[in-house]
Amino acid sequence: RALGGGGGTMLSGTGSSGLYKAPLSKSLIVVLSIVAFILAVPFQQYQNYFLYDLKAIKEDYRIWRLIAARIVYLDLKDVFCSCLLIYNFRIFERRYGSRKYASFLLGSWVLSAFTDLLLVEALKYTLDMSVIILPSGFLGPVFGLFVPFYYSIPSIQVTQILGRFSITNKTLVYIVGLQLLTSSTNIWILAFSGLLSGIMYHYNVLKMQQLFYVPECMARCASFTLEPLLLSANPTQETPIGMGATLEIQRQQRTELLDQQMMLAQLNQNNRRHRGQGGLINWERFFPPLRHRLNANNQQQDSGLNSPSMSAAVSEEQVARLMEMGFSRVDALQALRASNNDINMATNFLLQH
Repeated sequence: RALGGGGGTMLSGTGSSGLYKAPLSKSLIVVLSIVAFILAVPFQQYQNYFLYDLKAIKEDYRIWRLIAARIVYLDLKDVFCSCLLIYNFRIFERRYGSRKYASFLLGSWVLSAFTDLLLVEALKYTLDMSVIILPSGFLGPVFGLFVPFYYSIPSIQVTQILGRFSITNKTLVYIVGLQLLTSSTNIWILAFSGLLSGIMYHYNVLKMQQLFYVPECMARCASFTLEPLLLSANPTQETPIGMGATLEIQRQQRTELLDQQMMLAQLNQNNRRHRGQGGLINWERFFPPLRHRLNANNQQQDSGLNSPSMSAAVSEEQVARLMEMGFSRVDALQALRASNNDINMATNFLLQH
């Protein structure tokens, strides 16, 4: 698979919060935002150099304009929505590494550039629709990332509206994408070319993954020079406690939070030790606090502590979802059993490994 990942909660439904283990995503957000702000406020006179002018590109062969216009944003609304989406798509960089993530962005950028030009020509000769100016920015790869997001991230219901309409961990990401799609008239062309390029790269059509990739020497150079400047601190795994909750609910939330912190600490400490065991994770050692968590029924707790073999049946559908994300069946089964069939928690801990 080209890319894959796991879900979490609502808008930030992609693992732990922050930009931990995502230096490329962090650099894209910072650079694109700063450059867009500079061109929008103090240096508006230079915006013309970054205008996505198809006439100048085709007739005057200004390839530099094609490159600049397809990276730099001129609309602050577009850069804001794009940065939100890049932040949520950072899970792909965490799961598969910065090099594969950069290769996907490179491939989808090049493919969408050609698709933009072909689609504009097709509109001109079939519908007599002339398009000269397109929105500027890193839009092709951003729309292309919706392809692995749709196929690789499982949908987990968070709540319901009016008892009929489900809200999942992916809903707000699609809403942000829809907002970006409706920000200007001709942006649908970039969205279509981005999605098409994402599909082609994700499914390796015509060996696109072998054709467009970041060389290993370049990746090592960037890792040696830039990654130390862009690394983020390890997540603290702290989550806010509901202020309006009762004392019993707050106590339960704090217990669950403590369990998560203990599990992650044990997971990190034993990570290197268990790499040599065929890639399988000893979940029985990592998750005793979660499996024996304090609950309202003391008898169930005692029986769970004394009889660890008794566990809830694992849903094959949830196992299939985790396997689609690239995890082995053994790890998926053990994670779901240890998390009491909570696919959200199981996914987060698998991704942290």
